[in-house]
Amino acid sequence: MKEELIQRKNDHLDIVLDPLRATNKATTGLERWRFEHCALPELDLDSVNLETMLFGKTLKAPVLISSMTGGAQRAQHINQHLAQAAQTLGLAMGVGSQRVALEAQNDFGLTGELRRVAPDIPLLANLGAAQIAGPGGVAYARRAVEMIEADALIIHLNPLQEALQNGGDRDWRGVLAAIRQTVDALGVPVVVKEVGAGLSLPVAKQLVDVGVAMLDVAGAGGTSWAAVEGERAATPRQRAIAMAFADWGIPTAQALRDLHDALPDTPLIASGGITNGIEAAKALRLGAHLVGQAAAVLGSANTSAQAVIDHFEVLIEQLRVTCFCTGSADLVALRAAPLIAVSRDA
Repeated sequence: MKEELIQRKNDHLDIVLDPLRATNKATTGLERWRFEHCALPELDLDSVNLETMLFGKTLKAPVLISSMTGGAQRAQHINQHLAQAAQTLGLAMGVGSQRVALEAQNDFGLTGELRRVAPDIPLLANLGAAQIAGPGGVAYARRAVEMIEADALIIHLNPLQEALQNGGDRDWRGVLAAIRQTVDALGVPVVVKEVGAGLSLPVAKQLVDVGVAMLDVAGAGGTSWAAVEGERAATPRQRAIAMAFADWGIPTAQALRDLHDALPDTPLIASGGITNGIEAAKALRLGAHLVGQAAAVLGSANTSAQAVIDHFEVLIEQLRVTCFCTGSADLVALRAAPLIAVSRDA
């Protein structure tokens, strides 16, 4: 079973790293919005302040290096590169699922070494909802946090992926109660995220009601895990079932707007197809506290820490210029910048 899980993680990396495989038919919805340009910003570009706070720690930019991979041998150097870049740039980092590391004899680099590489950043542990709802879920959660000295725990919801995955977890009864139990028992905040199909408002309200501290909308428009599982399918039948869902989900912009409008006091992370700093700025304007990126930086993370730094420096400078050209001296001002819908169904 452990070997199957490790192979699954390797398959996922291979597919996501290949631009010709598992292409996503959905869009984020962010393309339906444009900022109003300010020709007289009356600002010093280099003085634009992108700092924000997360779990009591200062971030130099509102960016989370989102959960990417865990449980494959090459995940060790990927996570090292991500942690080094996060520390250098002052960004938050979430690790990939720790399930395999907790169940296997090999920890795949998900240890306190990550904290030693990145002592100053918010570091987020990660487990799937199926593991939280299983026997000993709270103990699993505690171990996941302790093994990397995390500031918070991400619980990821991936019912579509599990439904399409050969050997996936098909029984999702009791997940909300397990999340509540974890929130009550754990000594750090709990974040809940989807993995690319979006969080609806009814689900978000349920999660807030049980004490979840932060939500990651992780909407459609980024990696389609249905398409990834379609690429992994062992039979034409399994592939046909999976690929029908390649464009399934709530677009990132829609999920973000719905949740922010109804739950304005709940901090949100916008992930799912954020490709550059302009889109990051749009997401922040639509209600996100942070923006997350995963697949877009995976190729860089597979190369070196410097490649990851270079990637995020571009995104951060794009975000800074967007602030400048909207007359926004900081993130508070950006969240009030004029944003124009450019299609009727935005």
